[in-house]
Amino acid sequence: MSAIDKLERLISNPCPMRLLTVKVISKLGLGNYSFRIMAGAVDRPEYGYCVYEAALLAKRLGYKEISVLEFGVAGGQGLLSLEKHSETIHKQLNIGITMYGFDTGEGLPEPEDYRDLPYHWKKGFYRMDQEKLRNRLKYAKVVFGNVKKTVSAFFGEYNPPPVGAVSFDLDFYSSTVDALRIFENDEKHFLPRVFCYFDDITGNNIALYNDYTGVRLAIKEFNEAHADKKLTKAHYLLARRVVQPWYHRIRIMHHFTHSRYSDFVSEKNQQLPID
Repeated sequence: MSAIDKLERLISNPCPMRLLTVKVISKLGLGNYSFRIMAGAVDRPEYGYCVYEAALLAKRLGYKEISVLEFGVAGGQGLLSLEKHSETIHKQLNIGITMYGFDTGEGLPEPEDYRDLPYHWKKGFYRMDQEKLRNRLKYAKVVFGNVKKTVSAFFGEYNPPPVGAVSFDLDFYSSTVDALRIFENDEKHFLPRVFCYFDDITGNNIALYNDYTGVRLAIKEFNEAHADKKLTKAHYLLARRVVQPWYHRIRIMHHFTHSRYSDFVSEKNQQLPID
């Protein structure tokens, strides 16, 4: 983030003192991890949120481990962040977390048509330094290749634990359509609700993302094509007193016909006695 971006963030915030408070919370590690995630006092809180909530759901359902996927690894900072979040969440919730990143390693391909937003993206953006990233990663594995092919072979080749969280950062409409086909695999490969982060659905004054191109269109078409699976907003996040920008980029993949979708996971005692 440039100095100008930081200044703009400060002056546009209705409560500048909140930014200072968040920095203090982050530096001192105040509160539990879930609190720090929701306060934005961790690196990439959107990643932390998806992994934490997925691990919490898995624990309530009796799973021992989950998988976390990232589509679009680029330089690898996101995958490294996922490793750090997963280490902390594993210690707190005692849930095993396996991570996989999907990428060609060669950067963005040529846009297929206007839906891939060629006015905003160019071939070769976000090329990966594969050796450097390989030396930095501790646990995560990178699945190299065209996502259209790697998604089809992934579960058979890697046999991962059930997927609980997915980050989609492929930029293009066409690539995101291919990645979303991951959810068309057998229910045994997923939790009944999967926490998803979509990086490219808000954007800026140049990107001008809309419902008829890019990632937003891919989400719209996925929902229209699947009667029993829907990507929905996390409305409770958007109803919070302070709404952080990344809240708008969270979607929950509900698999309504999943055999465990209706398993009770809420608080057991919800009575409201009369005073």
